Amino acid sequence: MLKKYVFILCLAALAGCAANSAITGQWVQPIPGMEQQMQGFKLKKGGEASSINMATLLYEKWEKQGNTLTLHGKSVGNGQTLPFTESYTIQQLDEHTLKLLSNYGSVFTYTRPK
Repeated sequence: MLKKYVFILCLAALAGCAANSAITGQWVQPIPGMEQQMQGFKLKKGGEASSINMATLLYEKWEKQGNTLTLHGKSVGNGQTLPFTESYTIQQLDEHTLKLLSNYGSVFTYTRPK
């Protein structure tokens, strides 16, 4: 019985790693008003994050629990730096598209750069 329980826990851990590895990598979207340029974030293995083409929004780390993606970082501007945490519901995640629903109802669609 104990072996079966340990086996199930191992499978669950592997499934969680696989789910997180599907979301790792670069995700970008067009900059509003400058659609030829892209902005976004890079989600690295181990929970580290970084911003892509965003000087004032500096992503530092991320975590995924179930269908919730949480991003942490610093907002830089007006002579001050403030920590932030953003949580999103993942509406779609596949190899090409990441669609996030914010707590205030906005949907953000990201793609992997080519």
